[in-house]
Amino acid sequence: MPGPFPLWDTTAPRLAREAVMARNQLAWLLTVNTGSSSLKASLYPLYVPALGRAELTAAVTAIGSSTAELRVTDSQGSALEEPRHDTLPDHRAAMYALLSWLDKHGYGAQVAAVGHRVVHGGVAHRAPELVTPALVAALRDLTPIDPDHMPQVLGAIEAAGQAFPGIPQVACFDTAFHRTMPRIAQLYALPRQYTDEGILRFGFHGLSYESIVEQLRALDATAAAGRLIIAHLGNGASMAAVLGGASVDTTMGFTPAGGLVMSTRTGDLDPGVLAYLLQTGRVRADDVSALVNRRSGLLAVAGGSPGDMRELLAREPFDRAAAEAIALFCYQARKFLAALTATLGGLETLVFTGGIGEHAAPIRECICEGLQYLGVQLDAARNAAHASIISADGSPATVRVMKTDEDRIIAEHTLTLLREQGGLSVSL
Repeated sequence: MPGPFPLWDTTAPRLAREAVMARNQLAWLLTVNTGSSSLKASLYPLYVPALGRAELTAAVTAIGSSTAELRVTDSQGSALEEPRHDTLPDHRAAMYALLSWLDKHGYGAQVAAVGHRVVHGGVAHRAPELVTPALVAALRDLTPIDPDHMPQVLGAIEAAGQAFPGIPQVACFDTAFHRTMPRIAQLYALPRQYTDEGILRFGFHGLSYESIVEQLRALDATAAAGRLIIAHLGNGASMAAVLGGASVDTTMGFTPAGGLVMSTRTGDLDPGVLAYLLQTGRVRADDVSALVNRRSGLLAVAGGSPGDMRELLAREPFDRAAAEAIALFCYQARKFLAALTATLGGLETLVFTGGIGEHAAPIRECICEGLQYLGVQLDAARNAAHASIISADGSPATVRVMKTDEDRIIAEHTLTLLREQGGLSVSL
């Protein structure tokens, strides 16, 4: 890959539609979604009447391990690249593997823009932004808040910059969706000097929530404008209370470790527990992040076995620890759901999304059990079939199962920003 790492400004070279069409090729918009140990990407065509469906999607999993794997599928879900194991020590290497594949198959030369999911935007970053040296420096300053995601996205940005010199990149922030929360919902009961320094409840999974709200508007505009709770349940799990399409509260806080118990994260934790573990020498200060983010959650409650919900459900009938982990997950989700309903003054629509939310019918049933007083009544057959609407006929609250599409939201934000700033001249 070429180097050194270039950064962008609004005078970067533009790709003209006429030049692209003269070569009878498409221009592409690449979206990149970095997780703590994974990287997902999608490639969208740019000169169709509207932003179409992704031409292909790619996923690199288990980054940093000997089982790192690259998969690429087309728009129909058919494999374009059989799972390939590589030595991929970090996200920069994973990004290079992806970019090499794109270049080998003739896509790389026509990439016109790259959009990135950035988990934490802090106080200052409330909307998508063009990647510039100043933004990269600001994101580096946020690394201590989010050490499990920020270095990864910075590595991906650097790799893309080396591969595509002069091509604009856009940062889309997961926290931006929640900046509409009332101030009282953002506050911690800490000395004001810390609040003034930006220690607030930010909330995350914002791009996923945006996707669900956008899709729901197309399906039922009244529901999208009403009292809505979205449960994004996956390895990372959170819920958001949405009113009139805007976030009013959410379960995660200053970092993605708060709120619901997750695959390997504690969720909400009495700070006295950490103080005790530190004071007694059970945990070192530099080990706190690993304990909270990677060694706890369902993984820990289930006795150190994988925190994957599919495996826990398979073991539930004969494994007491697995059954307890599932029960804790559902109990906390049910409790948070009721609390968020209180912030909305009622519940009209509940949406399950994310890997667990979309595919684990027993978990949805367990969470909703006993919530009839909130108007939640499931239809067992619809739930088992993963129907789009799983609530019973006549239920006061409509319960839906929807697939989130963060990549498309990233693509839309990237395209909109570049059009507004004149950084992309491909006409749609």
